[in-house]
Amino acid sequence: MTNQRAMVLDRPGTPLRMRESTMPDPGTGELLIAVTACGVCRTDLHVVDGDLTRPKLPIVPGHEIVGRVAAIGAGVTGFAPGERVGVPWLGATCGVCPYCRAGKENLCDAPLFTGYTRDGGFASHTIADARYCFPLGDSGDDAEIAPWLCAGLIGWRSYRMAMGGTKAKGVALGLYGFGAAAHILAQVAAWQGQQVYAFTRALDDAAQTFARSLGAVWAGASEEAPPQPLDAAIIFAPVGGLVPLALKAVKKGGRVVCGGIHMSNIPSFPYALLWEERQVMSVANLTRDDAREFLDIAPKAGVRCVVTRYPLAQANDALADLRDGRLQGAAVLIP
Repeated sequence: MTNQRAMVLDRPGTPLRMRESTMPDPGTGELLIAVTACGVCRTDLHVVDGDLTRPKLPIVPGHEIVGRVAAIGAGVTGFAPGERVGVPWLGATCGVCPYCRAGKENLCDAPLFTGYTRDGGFASHTIADARYCFPLGDSGDDAEIAPWLCAGLIGWRSYRMAMGGTKAKGVALGLYGFGAAAHILAQVAAWQGQQVYAFTRALDDAAQTFARSLGAVWAGASEEAPPQPLDAAIIFAPVGGLVPLALKAVKKGGRVVCGGIHMSNIPSFPYALLWEERQVMSVANLTRDDAREFLDIAPKAGVRCVVTRYPLAQANDALADLRDGRLQGAAVLIP
């Protein structure tokens, strides 16, 4: 069998390096997956830059994995060799802590996270817990589906929290930061009949045009007031200063959801922005039910990801382009 190739982070703040090693064997309950595409997520950037401070080191980043089952460990059922599968951020949970028992596995006390505390998909092959892998069928392009595994899933969980269980249409929903997650979610929300308002960096005409092309009814700078008060807002950009701006934009009883795992400090703001039962909430990780729901709805909504493909060896270039805001849509590594 050929060796495994992987881009490895030895310590935060340093470039990834290419490593070649003996092909791993899947253990009990695991799958060996031949990676065909792996999205580059802002969370990967937080790991590489040291914003997330407890990675397993050295670590292979990457948690938007699409690949084919190459080998099956003992005790695994429901998967076949060659089957296309996806692997998300949530790599494993304990199943016994109070949160797991309450159906809140996203808050597990002893989780493993793909590309952070267990090796991920910036590689030719990866090992994953079969319980946290998802069949993807054979429709669609691997690179275009890869961002679904985090940008899509976290976007979907954020969206459900922002909507607060309402089934109404015509909800005015603000999306702050129009990157990978927002460009997916805008399509789903528009398909469901919501009014999407996209907020970008000032003077970013390309991003605003991109947002309108995906169904946004309005696009402008984050500092601008939308043409009508928002029912809810989701902040995907890791910028704490957007929280007061979003609170100012939502109407009474409105909800602001922070969709990232890391954000810069939120500045102080007048209590009046929070008053009248406005809410600020965070999203933590995801559950397998989130994944099943989104992977079912995305094809129905006709979600199409705009992606820029990079060879695996150019992972550092992909991270730099994401860091510097040079991408529309998502970056995806191809081994």
